[in-house]
Amino acid sequence: MLFRTFKSDFLQLSGGCLAYSEILPWEDHPNEYKKIVDLMARSTARVVIVFALKIHLIHLMTEVVKQNVTGLQWIASEAWTLVGGLHTPEFMPFLGGTLGIAIRRGEIPGFRDYLLKINPEEQNSANNMVKQFWEDTFHCRFSANWLEAGGTVCTGEEELRNAETELLDVTELRPEYNIYKAVYALAHALDDMLHCAPGRGPFIGHSCATLQKLEPWQLMYYLEKVNFTTPFGDQVFFDENGDALPIYDIMNWLWLPDGSTKVQNVGEVKRSVFKGEELTLDENKIFWNFKSNEPPTSVCSKSCPPGTHIARKRGKPVCCFDCIPCSEGKISNNTDSLECTSCPEDFWSSPQRDHCVLKRTEFLSYHEPLGICLTTTSLLGTFICTVVLGIFTYHRSTPMVRANNSELSFLLLVSLKLCFLCSLLFIGRPRLWTCQLRHAAFGISFVLCVSCILVKTMVVVAVFKASKPGGGTNLKWFGAIQQRGTVLVLTSIQAAICTAWLVSSSPTPHKNTQYHNDKVVYECAVGSTIGFGVLLGYIGVLAILSFLLAFLARNLPDNFNEAKFITFSMLIFCAVWVAFVPAYVNSPGKYADAVEVFAILASSFGLLVSLFGPKCYIILLKPERNTKNAIMGRETTKP
Repeated sequence: MLFRTFKSDFLQLSGGCLAYSEILPWEDHPNEYKKIVDLMARSTARVVIVFALKIHLIHLMTEVVKQNVTGLQWIASEAWTLVGGLHTPEFMPFLGGTLGIAIRRGEIPGFRDYLLKINPEEQNSANNMVKQFWEDTFHCRFSANWLEAGGTVCTGEEELRNAETELLDVTELRPEYNIYKAVYALAHALDDMLHCAPGRGPFIGHSCATLQKLEPWQLMYYLEKVNFTTPFGDQVFFDENGDALPIYDIMNWLWLPDGSTKVQNVGEVKRSVFKGEELTLDENKIFWNFKSNEPPTSVCSKSCPPGTHIARKRGKPVCCFDCIPCSEGKISNNTDSLECTSCPEDFWSSPQRDHCVLKRTEFLSYHEPLGICLTTTSLLGTFICTVVLGIFTYHRSTPMVRANNSELSFLLLVSLKLCFLCSLLFIGRPRLWTCQLRHAAFGISFVLCVSCILVKTMVVVAVFKASKPGGGTNLKWFGAIQQRGTVLVLTSIQAAICTAWLVSSSPTPHKNTQYHNDKVVYECAVGSTIGFGVLLGYIGVLAILSFLLAFLARNLPDNFNEAKFITFSMLIFCAVWVAFVPAYVNSPGKYADAVEVFAILASSFGLLVSLFGPKCYIILLKPERNTKNAIMGRETTKP
């Protein structure tokens, strides 16, 4: 019963656990003791608590010595902490440093003086105990026959103060001190009872108890209210269960260099009314029977540091566990955490998994190498468009510029410049206005560009047909007004598509946490996939139509050879955007924006170089070919 109570309290109050618990045989059974000691030797527990009587402990220690099981810290119960017969040279190498509890040592004022006044002559003749004590102490007898036998007769006048006997040693009063407190508790209860004022008593009718008719329950009433302090400084009080406040000395077995043993007091454990349970230890006085002279570490598993959590071992005590690192995104910031907690959405676990850190943000930035390259390329394309536009403006009266539909060429250059510039909206931290504007600007700019190319192709075909007999009527449908109107209508359709998309399901900034666990990817959610698909599809339809018309007109005479350049430019344009779709779908985060920017720049450069490169070459480097005759194919070649 005592062990079960200890086990329950130990687990609940100390937070520790028992690696094993065994019952010592009542009789001497060597095989049973051998099994127990074998278990002690195999266990990782370094502290052994033993509740046993002296005889059982002797059997246990005999087997411990036999197997030479060292390195254990022994904790003694009150039954054998101060018992003799265990401080032997055989046992002390193993039991040295033992810690145990003992009944509180106290002092009883005047007790030694009372003992010194004992005299067998003054005691009742029936009290043989005093006479026996006297005879044993002074090695004499009160019988006259003892003198005849050659012994010493006791006179009763022997000096007790000079006698050597343990009965006069009042420095280790332990059970005696408890008896002293019990007697005084009873005395205080009786004193309170005798001071009861008639008519103000605690019993029925406010009556008081009397010594002549004292009932046990009446005395119990006063005992429950006892509360006093002994001259030694200990408080005597009974709790609601009728138990006295516990107080014990903590003893330590000191093994001295000369082989002798000293049991010293190193602290106390007690419970008081106001302070509760208290443990006081003088750690500097404790003798540890280890080479390090430090307390042993007795754990099944070391504490799990922050960043890990406890995983119990099946079939093992609760203090036996593994420390499992927290998974990504989870942390534990306390020692011996039972589980890990998830970080908030915008946070991620640190490398040590002991705290949450703000997730890194990712987007196509102007400050990273990729963003710098794309920005530089975009600005370069814009600059080239500006230069070409300046060249065409400066040479606007030359046959090369006038023969290639100068108005559409200027509009095409402006639209290409817008295409280059709209790519900048895809770089930088996504915001609501950039998300809404980027695809609208991209869609309208490219439709304007492709519309100009489509109209130029249609004009080339119409002019060619008009050069044939009876084909003059074709040109009236492709005058300047019709060209402008066609471009305006085709671009307006794209503008309507963009408006409907923005109104119904506008693109918005979105924090994507699916691509990377430790990063937040800022991107623009397209809102309506159908709207985005229609925008791209419309550009594709116009591009394919331009490509087909230019392809059919590729074999026109040399003076109308712009169809070949349009065919090549549309081939580049379609190839870029066909490759864009799978690349865009499979590119996560900022790389999707980078792919789209690359497609915009690549297709824009393809159109710029294919359509205006040959013309600028002739205007700047071959001015002799920038004549009406050369363009019309009437210039004769010198032999």
